[in-house]
Amino acid sequence: MTDLNKLTIADARDALRKGDVTSVELTEACLAAVEGAGALNAFVHHTPEIARAQAAAADARIAKGDAPAMCGIPLGIKDLFCTKGVPSQAASRILQGFRPEYESTVTQNLFDAGAVMLGKLNMDEFAMGSSNETSCYGNAVNPWRRGNDEAALTPGGSSGGSASAVAADLCLGATGTDTGGSIRQPAAFTGITGIKPTYGRCSRWGVVAFASSLDQAGPMTKTVRDSAIMLGAMCGHDPKDSTSADIPVPDFEALLTGDIRGKVIGIPREYRMEGMPAEIEKLWSDGADMLRAAGADIRDISLPHTKYALPAYYVIAPAEASSNLARYDGVRYGHRAKLSQGDGITEMYEKTRAEGFGSEVQRRVMVGTYVLSAGFYDAYYNRARRVRALIKRDFDEAFAAGVDAILTPATPSAAFGLGEMTDADPVQMYLNDVFTVTVNLAGLPGIAVPTGLDGKGLPLGLQLIGRPWEEGDLLNTAYALEQAAGFVAKPAKWW
Repeated sequence: MTDLNKLTIADARDALRKGDVTSVELTEACLAAVEGAGALNAFVHHTPEIARAQAAAADARIAKGDAPAMCGIPLGIKDLFCTKGVPSQAASRILQGFRPEYESTVTQNLFDAGAVMLGKLNMDEFAMGSSNETSCYGNAVNPWRRGNDEAALTPGGSSGGSASAVAADLCLGATGTDTGGSIRQPAAFTGITGIKPTYGRCSRWGVVAFASSLDQAGPMTKTVRDSAIMLGAMCGHDPKDSTSADIPVPDFEALLTGDIRGKVIGIPREYRMEGMPAEIEKLWSDGADMLRAAGADIRDISLPHTKYALPAYYVIAPAEASSNLARYDGVRYGHRAKLSQGDGITEMYEKTRAEGFGSEVQRRVMVGTYVLSAGFYDAYYNRARRVRALIKRDFDEAFAAGVDAILTPATPSAAFGLGEMTDADPVQMYLNDVFTVTVNLAGLPGIAVPTGLDGKGLPLGLQLIGRPWEEGDLLNTAYALEQAAGFVAKPAKWW
């Protein structure tokens, strides 16, 4: 077999079980691909020794007939996940040199299932960003190009390295995290699939925190089936995480029948944003037609508080970030600024944070501190929490009225060029999350599926939002959409 790194997780699993290929061969193919893709800057910490050892162990396990679906599958791990003995910096200078003495629950679950870690992946600093331009490692680059234009494009953020690595076939799948769209937006920008599960489905223990009530880990893969397989290995109850749900994990792959006859798909009128590009509008309309043709009932619905989602999100998320990031002070671990004679503890905090945090992180910490301060807590933070409750109620009412899933665009545009938003108002960058933040505020599962190309040959994706804890049903609807769209385009190799 050739081009082993281009296999899907499902195909690789089947080939491993048949003995057509070994995990060591799969891993070597991916390591070679990673080595030759430096221009993408997707992998930032390489772990070939760990990968080879895990692959050999996986082959031994497969030979004994003890092989879960993810056994022997080479993955990339977002730098937000703590990995024992391996740098885990959250793409920030302030965590330079930090090597955890523990393993995140999600990565431990994957390793227990026999998965192989190729290395750590680039991301926006502390997951704050929509373009992977806030990383201390430099920009991750999208493997796609606009026609013959050689301008480097963003892979999206914050899980930009994960998206780039999967789209470029450097790994068979990757972990991502999603606080306001950080799995779904980069998945749409790079023509891959990414699912954010229900809040509490995947443990947050050992995942560097951005906004604790919004953060959720999920898989980024080449197909919906691969996402179903990988999600099943990632999630499960974790007593170390008080927000982890103690509910059974179904066999998500077994639920992929493609039969959605009689399912009700909602089309929210509030997502028809003013100035939406015609290509996004057509993609959305075509997606609804595909689901209708597959037997679904397409129904217009209203989510009236959608217009307040972005402002509410950009109050709540920075508020929680300012609290979470207060722990980075240079005292116990990570970067510590050099002090001048006479400097005290306050000066050490100030200098360490000024040197360690990038400008976007500093902006959000300052915003968060402001909205939590005396005199503004009720005016901003508590009001945003009340809006959040109304947004969740909108979804609850839609689902109670019989809606099974909601179809929306995943992003307001195709991938834009790196540097194109440098001089823009920060709010312009935040608008990239306009279709995705509601899902995090409501704690719902959402998935991005590639469904077409724009006029310049760049991938575009649609988002499906599901009922809480019904990822299996959501994945099946996404599978039906994937089958109907027939998206098979890949980026032309230039790196």
